[in-house]
Amino acid sequence: LRGRMGMKSAGRSWQRKTVRENRGIDVMETKRVYIKDTENVRDEELKEAALVIRRGGLVAFPTETVYGLGGNALDEDAAGKIYAAKGRPSDNPLIAHVSCAAEVEPLVKYMPESGRKLMEKFWPGPLTLIFPKSSRVPYGTTGGLDTVAVRMPSDPIANRLIALAGVPIAAPSANTSGRPSPTTADHVWQDMNGRIDMVIDGGAVGIGVESTIVDVSGETPAVLRPGAVTMEMLREVLGEVTIDPAILGPVAEGVHPKAPGMKYKHYAPKAELTLVEPEMGDKKAGMTKAQIDRMVDMVKMLAKEQIQAGQRVGIICTDESRDAYHEGIIRSIGARQSQESVAHNLYAVLREFDDLGAEVIFSESFGEDHLGQAIMNRLSKAAGYRIVRV
Repeated sequence: LRGRMGMKSAGRSWQRKTVRENRGIDVMETKRVYIKDTENVRDEELKEAALVIRRGGLVAFPTETVYGLGGNALDEDAAGKIYAAKGRPSDNPLIAHVSCAAEVEPLVKYMPESGRKLMEKFWPGPLTLIFPKSSRVPYGTTGGLDTVAVRMPSDPIANRLIALAGVPIAAPSANTSGRPSPTTADHVWQDMNGRIDMVIDGGAVGIGVESTIVDVSGETPAVLRPGAVTMEMLREVLGEVTIDPAILGPVAEGVHPKAPGMKYKHYAPKAELTLVEPEMGDKKAGMTKAQIDRMVDMVKMLAKEQIQAGQRVGIICTDESRDAYHEGIIRSIGARQSQESVAHNLYAVLREFDDLGAEVIFSESFGEDHLGQAIMNRLSKAAGYRIVRV
């Protein structure tokens, strides 16, 4: 983060203290604040963090989806600091987080009816909506777009921090760009210690994958990123909802991303990740036992080849298939019959393979019904769309 900023609160100096230089980014002391009771958050625990946000600094904090890296969404310099801390491409838009519906109006040029309906149904919660932006929102926050992404988190820490800060908080995931998103404060600390002012430790998050993103700025609402608010849930409210092609495959060169996570490789471990997927006529129908057995056999064969070649191999399996594997670093991502458990564990498992020094990872795939679409979207991007079909 370039430059330094003096801050004072309750007689304490908030002067950033540079302790070393690291590739052109001033390295500062990062404060870690522990929240004792995450369901009954006290204002006193968050006042310092709110001041940092108001003064243009950066604070990582938990939401119900993943940990976010927060800065003042109306401050172009703060947005620039977020991009610098993450090493994030500047055309990748940020999401502005609000604490109540009344805070949306100053950020948008107008309110589409589809957006109003989705806000009433799913906010606060894991849903981001893209609106035509007002002149108040700087292009540095929107990645140069004339639209703004907005979300109201339900997490008590996140919601109260935004209210105390008194400004919308731009908050992408609190990891270095491209890495698996953080679902604990320890994950944030690994990536952001020395790069930001503060980390608020509220324990592990609940959902574990980022919010659903729906673009309501056009004639027909379109899903730009799947999440816990599923396509089925959206269509119950709106009827017609389309799916952006970026969910199904990589975005073409030269295309400006409309939302976070669309264009660039995301969520990736350090090891080369390959997905193994059975041929499926209807991916929303779930997998048959025969399809799962073929997939497991292929994962075992590919892993064995790499182990024999001297590679340190990781295997991502499920509770149901765990006993079928006997070689490599084997980690269950959760129960196939519980998509919630798979989503919750996904990023933690990917980061664990980094810690264990895996060089190659093979992962089972999942059906794309309900939350499965979000799981496969994240795994596909983490693998750079490297998929073996059987």
